Amino acid sequence: MTTRTSAVVWEDHTDLVVIGGGVAGLTAARAASRRGMRVLTVSKGGPTDTSTQYAQGGIAVVAPQGDTVDAHVADTVAAGGGLCDDDAVRSIVSAGPDAVAALRDLGAVFDTGRDGDVARTREGGHSIRRIIHAGGDATGAEIQRALGAAGLPVLFGAAAARILTDDAGVTGVLVFDEHGAGVVHAPAVLLATGGLGQLYACSTNPPGATADGIALAFAAGAGIADLEFVQFHPTVLFAAGGMGRRPLISEAVRGEGARLVDSRGESVTGGVHPLGDLAPRDVVSRAIARRLADLGEDHVFLDARHLDGFATRFPTITALCADAGLDPAHDLLPVAPAAHYSCGGVVTDIHGRTRIPGLYAAGEVARTGLHGANRLASNSLLEGLVLGERAGIAAAVERTGLRVEATDALPPVLPRLDRDVLQRLMTRHASVVRDADGLAAASATLGAAPNSTCIDLPLLEDAALTVTARALVAAAERRTESRGCHTRSDHPEPHPGQAHSLEMRLGLAGDTVVTTPQLTGAN
Repeated sequence: MTTRTSAVVWEDHTDLVVIGGGVAGLTAARAASRRGMRVLTVSKGGPTDTSTQYAQGGIAVVAPQGDTVDAHVADTVAAGGGLCDDDAVRSIVSAGPDAVAALRDLGAVFDTGRDGDVARTREGGHSIRRIIHAGGDATGAEIQRALGAAGLPVLFGAAAARILTDDAGVTGVLVFDEHGAGVVHAPAVLLATGGLGQLYACSTNPPGATADGIALAFAAGAGIADLEFVQFHPTVLFAAGGMGRRPLISEAVRGEGARLVDSRGESVTGGVHPLGDLAPRDVVSRAIARRLADLGEDHVFLDARHLDGFATRFPTITALCADAGLDPAHDLLPVAPAAHYSCGGVVTDIHGRTRIPGLYAAGEVARTGLHGANRLASNSLLEGLVLGERAGIAAAVERTGLRVEATDALPPVLPRLDRDVLQRLMTRHASVVRDADGLAAASATLGAAPNSTCIDLPLLEDAALTVTARALVAAAERRTESRGCHTRSDHPEPHPGQAHSLEMRLGLAGDTVVTTPQLTGAN
């Protein structure tokens, strides 16, 4: 999709613009629509070009027997490395059962056991089996199907270029689609754009995960926090020279008993953590990175050969492996960490509100305080359902009846680095393990990126990645400790003086400005 001119050639009016068509965006759109709002969802891809579509594992939700909200909260906080907002965690976790019930009312079908009850599995960091799933390992696809069936209006193939605001808050969105540049006048905008996996050469995210929402919120003046905490999924199917989106081998495979071993057949996580292969993802990814460095190799193995009924329980993974010429019943599966999930993002409260009136965020793009320094497995779909519903309701309550006219709709002028250069830079210097020299090198290259007037999708995406990479590297440089999924080889231990989040905003000169107290001390 390209736009040859920056002149506005079309206009529309609505009550709420939702940017993004995954679990959080579609849930928010439904919630607002049910309360009388006119809602337009803007999606730069097609109906299934979302991270939700690819989610395998499931939804973490308190089980009716043998589980409690307190237990789920404790597991989440333990995984979060001291940076979770305990009140936010409890609020979101407590809302899980009702959110899942609403999804089932829409027609979502979850797997059941022999007793007819919803089947549950266990994943890394969880103390019990509380993960519900669909289609074996196709939970996201089932959620996408159920929410998409609601039939609300979606403008596909349209890229949001800029959030328009005045002194009173949001006034609309500048959008590029096949017709050219357009303005959607609206008093409320909800960001549900997903993650930032395309910052790296290999990721589990789809091609559209280009940090769009971070860049849009940054430019609008919203706060961003915890960007340095990028979760790398430890078990992504490895291929020599593989680039772009790589197939994920769900944590649920280890939950059913698969083991991580190195080329000598030795356990990768033995003695590293009491939960072994089911330790939180940051622990497992670091253990793999350390073992690979010791052996001078580029992947380890997942051994699932002893699991009965693998193809039935994990049909999607079986098909992905077959595409790579592997059979989990007979072959060791080569795996390595790859970028997976952003634990930080646009700062919101537990109803998706940012500090800008009329601007909301939900899902992976938002930083609610649920994840802290490291996300607990399968809490993401839970958060998307809960916060999507709440943000849609908040927009309906707070912005219904407002009439606004957008004014300044010029295309954004943003720093932009070539995507291949940026991905290699971030993979080398800001991946699972980081240090001061590498971060400084990344910062220098990113800081020298020239400005571009962004008038089409590729330019917008590359600029969003560049803006977000600058902020991520700045945060990683300031955090001179190791915490959660931020690991500094030159500062290998956590420091009590850094047990809080760094919030950043865009300065007048386009630089990143820290607005929360500076981190203190270093290890």
